[in-house]
Amino acid sequence: MTRRSCAVYATGIVCAHLLIVGIALIVAQVFQTLIHNRLKKEITLTEGSRVFESWKNPPPPVYMQYYFFNVTNPDDFLKGGKAVVTQVGPYTYREYRPKENVTFVDNGTKVSAFTPKSFVFLPEKSVGDPDVDLVTTVNIPAVAVMNKLKGSYLKITLVSMQMRSLGVTLFMTRPVNELLWGFKDPLLTSLHRVNPEVEEYFGLMYKKNGTSDGEFVYHTGEEDYMDYGKIHTWRGKNQTTWWSTEQSNMINGTDGSAFHPLMSRDEQLYVFTSDLCRSIYMKFVKDVEIKGIPAYRFAPPRDVLASQEENPANAGFCVPAGKCLGTGVLNVGVCRKGAPVVVSFPHFYHGDLKYINGVEGLSPNQEDHETYLDINPTLGVPVRASKRAQINILVNRIVGFPSTRLITETIFPIVFVNETVVVDDASAAKMRTLLLTVMLVSNFPLLIVGLGVLLLIVVIVLIYKDRQKKTTAKEDTDYTPVNHKQEEDNSNPQKSGPYIAMSPVEGEKC
Repeated sequence: MTRRSCAVYATGIVCAHLLIVGIALIVAQVFQTLIHNRLKKEITLTEGSRVFESWKNPPPPVYMQYYFFNVTNPDDFLKGGKAVVTQVGPYTYREYRPKENVTFVDNGTKVSAFTPKSFVFLPEKSVGDPDVDLVTTVNIPAVAVMNKLKGSYLKITLVSMQMRSLGVTLFMTRPVNELLWGFKDPLLTSLHRVNPEVEEYFGLMYKKNGTSDGEFVYHTGEEDYMDYGKIHTWRGKNQTTWWSTEQSNMINGTDGSAFHPLMSRDEQLYVFTSDLCRSIYMKFVKDVEIKGIPAYRFAPPRDVLASQEENPANAGFCVPAGKCLGTGVLNVGVCRKGAPVVVSFPHFYHGDLKYINGVEGLSPNQEDHETYLDINPTLGVPVRASKRAQINILVNRIVGFPSTRLITETIFPIVFVNETVVVDDASAAKMRTLLLTVMLVSNFPLLIVGLGVLLLIVVIVLIYKDRQKKTTAKEDTDYTPVNHKQEEDNSNPQKSGPYIAMSPVEGEKC
């Protein structure tokens, strides 16, 4: 056997082994299982894990944008007309949310923490000065008091007289800063003198700067990676008590900042938000990419805030039972001290037309008003998010208060909030490096098969060239002697047949 044949034979053996091993590893998913198990151990809420420090102190900046609805025709509305609003904003604040009092419980399988939130105004990202800019909107304290007194004729008469003496009406004009962070309301102050339990101050974010929503206990993910980041209890309870069914009161999912690794598009993600007093779910929308990081976009479908008729599972959110609003809105008065507060998506996105058309100046659209989460499916880390919610007040006629006798019942938009976050450049670079490592390890068997296929091509080429060379050599061996004989015969005519035949004749002539 020649040296060339030995090389072809050896290459063929190596090629066969590579293909067999590579295909076997792909079928068995050895490397993929290996790296997935590694991720399940690394992505846990435990000391020293890859994600623990960023979970405690999230590095990407979080921004809170407030958009107010300024009422331009309050007098027309009081006379029974349709309110006209214009959107004013954003007024943007940087939100800081480090976790405090982080404590491991239940043998390290769970971790408890408080998340106080503080806000710093960012003038460069805002449309104006919140201390100066005025907004005309529904007088929420007055409406809340009027609704609280329904059915009590004596109290209604006394409060109605007090409102007239104080000059309190159904609308108020206040600076943005006061509407957000609080002001001393004259009606509440007068009631506070009679009942000290009544808070004198009102603000949409009153007492929420520098405070937390209470203690959360999370699953660390050590027992089951699918439970990573899920809320076990909030304020010491594993369910709420506001709604009318056990299913509606369940605290499902995470707080929206962490999800289990190795996600799929078919999953339904649950997020509990104290602002809505309930859990909501999200479904896959599309694939996106943020700073070179692939992600799945999840968003809440229309079903989440659908009416009882559209989605019977939402019947539990009708309180009292059977008293439901339409699609796109949720009455959260039960967890707002009885105030007629209604939440929705901005501009009543995903809501019934009666709410959108009930106030002039609204134009819902997906790009500006959809809540979404962009999550890297391998790591379960949100790389971009936008939480959008609108606070509304239910305004209707209340017997005993003359200012309401002509108005049309309306769910009145007050403000919508856009809470956004995008992964920072440093974190994105680390994620890309980690994802590259995961991809290379997971696809290592494919590299082996690819190398085997490459060697197979080399073997085929070598065999082809070897056979071609042998064929050429054979052809040279078959035809060269014949040509040589012909050349000899032609060079020596004396040995030719015709010459021998003619020689005797010529001799006879001689």
